[in-house]
Order: sequence, then C-alpha cells, then structure tokens
Amino acid sequence: MDAHIHSKFSRATSKNMDLENLSEWAQYKGIDVLGTGDFTHPFWSAQLKEKLEDVGGLFKLKENANSPFFILTAEISCIYSQDGKGRRIHLVIFAPSISDVEKINQRLSKIGNLYSDGRPILGISAYDVTKIILEVSPESFIVPAHIWTPWFSLFGSNSGYNTVKECFKDLTSQIFALETGLSSDPPMNWRLSQLDNYSLISNSDAHSPANLGREVTVFEVADKDNLSFSLIKKMLKEGNISYTIEFFPEEGKYHYDGHRNCDVNISPDEAKKKNNKCPKCGRDLTIGVMHRVIDLADRKDGFKPEKAPSFKSLLPLREIIAESLKQKTGSRQVETEYMKIVKTVSPELPLLLDFSQEKLTGKVSPEIINAIQKIRQGKVEKIPGFDGVYGIIKVKEDSIGEKSQQKTLF
Repeated sequence: MDAHIHSKFSRATSKNMDLENLSEWAQYKGIDVLGTGDFTHPFWSAQLKEKLEDVGGLFKLKENANSPFFILTAEISCIYSQDGKGRRIHLVIFAPSISDVEKINQRLSKIGNLYSDGRPILGISAYDVTKIILEVSPESFIVPAHIWTPWFSLFGSNSGYNTVKECFKDLTSQIFALETGLSSDPPMNWRLSQLDNYSLISNSDAHSPANLGREVTVFEVADKDNLSFSLIKKMLKEGNISYTIEFFPEEGKYHYDGHRNCDVNISPDEAKKKNNKCPKCGRDLTIGVMHRVIDLADRKDGFKPEKAPSFKSLLPLREIIAESLKQKTGSRQVETEYMKIVKTVSPELPLLLDFSQEKLTGKVSPEIINAIQKIRQGKVEKIPGFDGVYGIIKVKEDSIGEKSQQKTLF
C-alpha cells in the first residue's frame, strides 16, 4: 500500500498525476493499493466520484480490469499556535466512501479554501481537524504525516511536539498509525518507547507517477481480492504489518542538520558542538530528523521492540539503471530501459525484492543485477540529505576480487 500521494491539483506536482496514469504506474511498480490523495480538492473529488467504483470501501477505475485498488486519502496542512509556539502539522485522512468525503469536504470548506491547493492549509489545530473528521465520518481515521520533518510534522524540530499526546490530547487513542517519512526508517523510530503501540507506516508522498512506491507498507492477506477499507483499518489498528519498504533514510532531504544556502551538511554531534549554528554564516541550522530522533530517544541505537515488523531498504530501479548506464535519472536512455524491464520482466518492487540472480540473468544487464544484489546486502555509500537537499545513495564500487568474480558469473 502506498497511501500518501498527491494529484495534479496539488502545488509542484506533475500534470500526469491523474487516475489513468496513477493506475498504469501502480502496475509498473507492483502496487496493489494506492491512495487517491487530495480528496479535499473539489475538482479532484468530482473525478474520483465519476471515474471510480466502490468495491468494499476501496475503489477501482471503472471498466479497467488492471486497476489497482484505490483508497480515499487526503493530506491537510494545519498551521496554528499552541502553548506559545507556532505549529505546522500535516495529517493524512483516510475515508471509507465518497459520501464520507463529501461530508468532510462540506465541513472543511467552511474553515478554509479547498480550491486553493490539493493539500489545503487550515488555520486550526491538528486536534480540531481530527475532532471534526471523526464527528462527520466516524469510520475515517487520521495518520500524522512524515512525523519527523523539521517544518511540517508532529515531531518536527521547528514546529512540532515532544509527544503524541501533546498534540492530540483526549483524542490520542484515535491515533493508531504514524507515517515515518523518507528521512527516517524503523530503527530510528524504535528508539522511542512512546511509539511502541503505533503502526509505523511508509508511503511515497509522490508528486509524480515515477516516484510512486519509493516507500510502501506491505500487508499479508489470504486473498487480495477480499481487501476492504475496514480490513486495512483493522490491520493498522492491530499492528498487522508484514514489513515496510524504505528509502535509505540518508537519501531523504532532511536527514542531517545543515544550512542549504551555505552548503553546510553536518551530523547531529557536529551541530551540537557548534551550538546548532551554521559555521559559515552563524545563523540557526535546520535541525534534521536524525538530530530530533536522538533528542527524543529513550533507547540506544540498535534496539528493536519485540513485535516490530521488519523493513527492507531499497534504491529505486530508475536510480539503479541511471547509475549502471552512467546517465541522469530522467534521461531518455534510462526511461527506455526502465520501461523495457517493468513491461517484459517484472514490476519494479517484486523485481528488486524477490527475483534471484539466476532469474534475472539474460533479461537484465549484469551491471543492474550486480547493483541489485549489493543493495539487498546494504553495500551502498551514503551522503545524507540536509535542509531540503536530497541525499545521495550510490552502490559501492567492486573490489578487484569482486570484479574477477563478476566476469566468471556473467
């Protein structure tokens, strides 16, 4: 499941983020359940109503046998003050039906302009939004989005809280899942005992079709055709997640501390030695996700809760192809190779996760096979992202011995 995405009606998104393209790219990626995103936008919600058919609280494109399941979702930006501090919290709303979406939109339209953006800004608290949603649509549920990013999140260094309860008060029991975001992974979140009873989920937050599935949440079900909204909600409430597929968190654009204008990228330890000030200009550093996790952690690095699901860190296939071909990710050569693989060999996620070397040989270039094997083994070099700049993950270069082995294998 990749539940948190955006439509073409959100700012800074691709014009190709429509239902037809989303359906097609979900197939390229191997995603069975995809969020609609942006159901609060009147133009987008009208398209959802026109083009989707209800199949148990999940939806499929009408007259499209290959359609993935869609789940009705929207992200809301809450900007407000509480306890003398400015708060900017993003929430992902999950709704069970078009009629529930209409009730939610009718209520929220009295608070803010839903036409302005696919991710509307509301000048009320995350608590008040949660209360309103649950009043008008009791079966809906709320997941705090990318909980660690500095500017717009539950635990963000610039606008967040130190606990879930500070934000949601007497409604805290209604929050049962948290989205970890691209700049953190499960082991980082495991360091906080206060998160033990929450399902930690991962989504792409995609603004273009090609970025779907860069993070996903995986459930095991006996028959995916029997999936429903209520079943997904139940699995999240009970913590029945099989595993999550993750970015390497260093690739996220807020992993380390830094100052973009000065090209300063430093670790939390270095930042603390410098009193969290930029060593070049003296201004405040943007405190990143790793720093914030360390500040709130009550456990040492490496601790894993007993019932925590596993996770797998991957590099997107287009990045692997680009590195293998020594091309830019958006080049025509990379795009051609990507489409050839996902259309004739396997969708992206099953290929990266499950296909053996023997199964790939002769269908995919030796360089790509070698890179996939190394990523599965965690043999990557990392330059952490900082202050809005994505990090860089590269496959480690072969040693002389490894090069000789590759010649034998291929």
